[in-house]
Amino acid sequence: MATTIETGAKNEDRASAFLEDLGYCILERNFKTRLGELDVIARDGEVLVFVEVRSRTTGSFGHAAESVNHVKQGRVARMAAIYIGWRRPIFERARFDVLAITARAIDHITDAWRL
Repeated sequence: MATTIETGAKNEDRASAFLEDLGYCILERNFKTRLGELDVIARDGEVLVFVEVRSRTTGSFGHAAESVNHVKQGRVARMAAIYIGWRRPIFERARFDVLAITARAIDHITDAWRL
């Protein structure tokens, strides 16, 4: 039986492949600091996209996207600001997406929240 870390890594691989199939360019995965981690940073054309990947093995406890509450959104937004400060990417617009994997289903929520 896979550990939660192994399952998470496998689902992040699935998420990245899904995004690449949509034409996204993956810039970085698992950007980490003491404050947290960004799962996937990508480009969708000229848009810089911060993607939060969430997964649940079954739908018994709800949809994976439901776990991205306002606290998690705030953490991701703070990490995005750190990423921009450190990496200094050139972009005109940025957005936050959620890629939710519930059982075998993948749901991509573009522009999932705004600051």
